Amino acid sequence: MANQKMSWFLKIMLFIGMAFLYIPLIILVIYSFNDSRLVTVWGGFSTKWYARLLNNSEILEAAWLSLRIAVVSSFVAVILGTLAGYALARIKRFRGSTLFAGMVSAPMVMPDVITGLSLLLLIIQVQGMIQSITGNPAEWLDRGFFTIFLGHATLCMAYITVVIRSRLMELDQSLEEAAMDLGARPLKIFFVITLPLIAPAIVSGFLLGITLSLDDLVITSFLSGPGSSTLPQVIFSKIKRGLDPQMNVLATIMIAIVGTLVIVINWYMMRQATKRERETAEAERQEKLAVEQAIYH
Repeated sequence: MANQKMSWFLKIMLFIGMAFLYIPLIILVIYSFNDSRLVTVWGGFSTKWYARLLNNSEILEAAWLSLRIAVVSSFVAVILGTLAGYALARIKRFRGSTLFAGMVSAPMVMPDVITGLSLLLLIIQVQGMIQSITGNPAEWLDRGFFTIFLGHATLCMAYITVVIRSRLMELDQSLEEAAMDLGARPLKIFFVITLPLIAPAIVSGFLLGITLSLDDLVITSFLSGPGSSTLPQVIFSKIKRGLDPQMNVLATIMIAIVGTLVIVINWYMMRQATKRERETAEAERQEKLAVEQAIYH
């Protein structure tokens, strides 16, 4: 009886939590089709705000900039995070390992204000050093795409490192050890055995990096310059001047894109996992048949 009560309690709490998370999103999607300019008053069904959003060059340019920064910074962060996670998971002890682990995870616990300010001061110092050496201003370090990319890659790498490291700690090292006993080099073992096994974690880290980059506002505010406003900055500036129905449309489109992407990737990962399970079962069956044949003959 106690277990049944606990089960009902957990179901109710789950329902309340899901409702708290998703009811506001459903309302937002519904009001994206609102004909009225007042986002909280229903004025009839209309798609005019979708048409206006598609003709809003400011929002489209900011969205394109945010998407480019998110993809590039996540790609670089995945490479660096995979290397850092592999070093922390497979190389147990090396000189400076504690300091390295702390520095890698620092951006996760550091306030975004401190991270953004420190990166801005670093970029200014580097600009001054380059100008004093070459006599020419380092225009490529002017606040814009490149500086925002540096900040987002730094932030995303910390989270991706944790994801990759956790996945590597869960893996059975017997396959890697067997390949090493057979004479395979460490680099080949990494690309042929380890990398395919941690591929789902890499994809998850890449998606997490894109989400963090698209969502970031504080660090971007320190590292962006004139003409390089990202989508969160544009949304925040518009919200301060009052609610705009186009923001509902934009949020609805982002929800649809992210939801579709997550569903497709989860379907692909489940399909790959099922395929690996079938291959493993078939290999075990073939091995069992070989053992039985060897016994009978």
